Amino acid sequence: MPEFSAAALREVLTRVQRQGITAARAGLIATADAMVKQAKTNASTGRHAWGTPTPATPGTGPAVISGTLRRSIIREAVKRSADGWETKVGLRPDQLPPYNSRTPSSRYGLYLETGLKNGARYPFLEPASRLAGVQAEVNFRTAFAAIDWTAAASAD
Repeated sequence: MPEFSAAALREVLTRVQRQGITAARAGLIATADAMVKQAKTNASTGRHAWGTPTPATPGTGPAVISGTLRRSIIREAVKRSADGWETKVGLRPDQLPPYNSRTPSSRYGLYLETGLKNGARYPFLEPASRLAGVQAEVNFRTAFAAIDWTAAASAD
């Protein structure tokens, strides 16, 4: 049985590590993008004009007035961190709707998520994050399954 030299083993482990890091990033991007997509869907429960009653019912996502809230849902760039990769999904700050220049969509979204003055909640990010938690396993399995581990581990 052939033996691996320390240098060959180190090279193989480095290649496997690189492939794993790349797959982890791909899994995170797919999960965060799925959360953004679901949050935008959740923030589109019907339509109504500004100043008219919402067709959305408390406990469901908000109805679209101008689309500013939906457009402000973003994923930040994926960055390396001490633990691996990180990104944030949320609302872009300072996005103002055309009919109201006082309340940015980030603050309006917070009110909808946590509750208005009357206590009604119209969550759109929280349900999307729960779905992303379920979707994450599928996305990471897919990303890691795409790696040809035999090629990553084979010595040149």
